[in-house]
Amino acid sequence: MKSKINVDKKICIVGDGGFAREVFTLLIDCVKDKNINLKEWIRFMLADKGYQKTSIMGIETICHAEFDPALHQVIIGIGDSKIRERIVNELPVNTEYATLIHPNAIISDWVEIAEGSVVCAGSIITCNIKIGKHSQLNLMTTVGHDCQIDDYFTTAPATNISGICTFGKHVYFGTNSSVKQGISICDNVTIGMGAIVVKNINESGVYIGSPAKKMISA
Repeated sequence: MKSKINVDKKICIVGDGGFAREVFTLLIDCVKDKNINLKEWIRFMLADKGYQKTSIMGIETICHAEFDPALHQVIIGIGDSKIRERIVNELPVNTEYATLIHPNAIISDWVEIAEGSVVCAGSIITCNIKIGKHSQLNLMTTVGHDCQIDDYFTTAPATNISGICTFGKHVYFGTNSSVKQGISICDNVTIGMGAIVVKNINESGVYIGSPAKKMISA
């Protein structure tokens, strides 16, 4: 599976944090076989409030007010899935979103990845899998067979997901977390770093430990 990028439009990376900059380097790898002037083609797009024109890693910035869906496509480089959803709701309905898949990610032909998603280097996605819109699979994430994953899914590096799992919207997995085969997880769940999920999760919240249990506020 390859990235879906419209090279006839400039591309705006939303955000200026660490993941946005990682998305920039991933994007370079995705188009290295194309004759593109990166400094002319890529822009970092920042919020209007307090905006001052600058550059990030040698790339110029624009603010949201300068965004034109007729000229630009978008990829959101922000790790917080709720912020990603808010940005999608704020941008024009005719905004075109790129989908970025690192060239060395291993993904079979029996995988569907919806628009606006990012799959980082070293990831493996096997077969009969659907991943929703504006999802982000960070470095070395693995997803086993027959998983159904809803929109705004996020993994930190080295997440391991076994087969036949079903996840709702806004599910997040921390670094080195893992999930047993056949697990279902509801919307708005955060799995902490190194946690191991062995039972279905039917209540939103933060889950930590091995086996993963809901963190109770003091």
